[in-house]
Amino acid sequence: MILVVLGTQDKQFSRLLEAVDHAISSGIIKDRVVVQAGQTIYQSSNMEIFDFLPAPEFDKLMDDADLIITHGGAGTILSAIKKGKKVIAAPRLSKYMEHHNDHQKQIISEFSREGYILALYDFSKLDKIIRKSKNFHPKKFESNTKNMDNLIENYISSDNHISWFNKFFEGISYLFFGFCTTIINFLIFYLLRVIGCSILISNTIAWILSVLFAFFTNKIFVFRSTYKSKKDTFREVSLFFICRIVSYFFDIGFLYLFVYYFHISDMISKIISNIIVIIVNYLFSKLFIFKGEKILYEE
Repeated sequence: MILVVLGTQDKQFSRLLEAVDHAISSGIIKDRVVVQAGQTIYQSSNMEIFDFLPAPEFDKLMDDADLIITHGGAGTILSAIKKGKKVIAAPRLSKYMEHHNDHQKQIISEFSREGYILALYDFSKLDKIIRKSKNFHPKKFESNTKNMDNLIENYISSDNHISWFNKFFEGISYLFFGFCTTIINFLIFYLLRVIGCSILISNTIAWILSVLFAFFTNKIFVFRSTYKSKKDTFREVSLFFICRIVSYFFDIGFLYLFVYYFHISDMISKIISNIIVIIVNYLFSKLFIFKGEKILYEE
């Protein structure tokens, strides 16, 4: 029996399942194949696919498996090699929106170099790796060996480094697109004021158009979110617009406060209120809408 494990990431990894499915259809794989797909949506009559299995059942499947095919999550790899299992590991790649970065390539490279697993980088060569696995004898896991301690230490260090890079990149990209959103909002507001529209109408139209721009840039470039189902799509879109409506009232409130109470010009007031709204929107997006992954040993 072959167990395929895709982990708990909120990103799709259908590429690996397509490769396994093709290997079954081609007759390369003749064993029973069980998949814990996590958030990946995939249908096939060739495999038994589950979202998440209860821990006891998953452990039993791992015990019974002759081969484990997994993504590059350190948790799954460590669990498998502790049991002395043959493991083929394939990295999730950021260019396919499968992860925020490519650190799984480094994890797999380290474990493969030490002789614990077989690495799969080119999915078209899965058949060759499977044939190779038949004569592959993985290095025995010993938790107190110097090599394994160094391997885990290097992984944790590199993962923390990458995590800090992700936070830095996310913040910079958010500020950039937030600036672009503000410029769009400001220009539309200015043009509408020039042609004689009221502050309320100008601000509302500018808000609607800038929110549409913000949604797609936040989703695709900043938080790099992928939809899993219609329910998830509806939730994310709804939360985004609800939070933007809330921040819109922040915008209106501060704009009127600065213009009519502090007697600041409407254009300067607009700039100040937009800065406040950018901060509020980032907190909404980060905490409630495009939730980032917080797991160190990613599954």
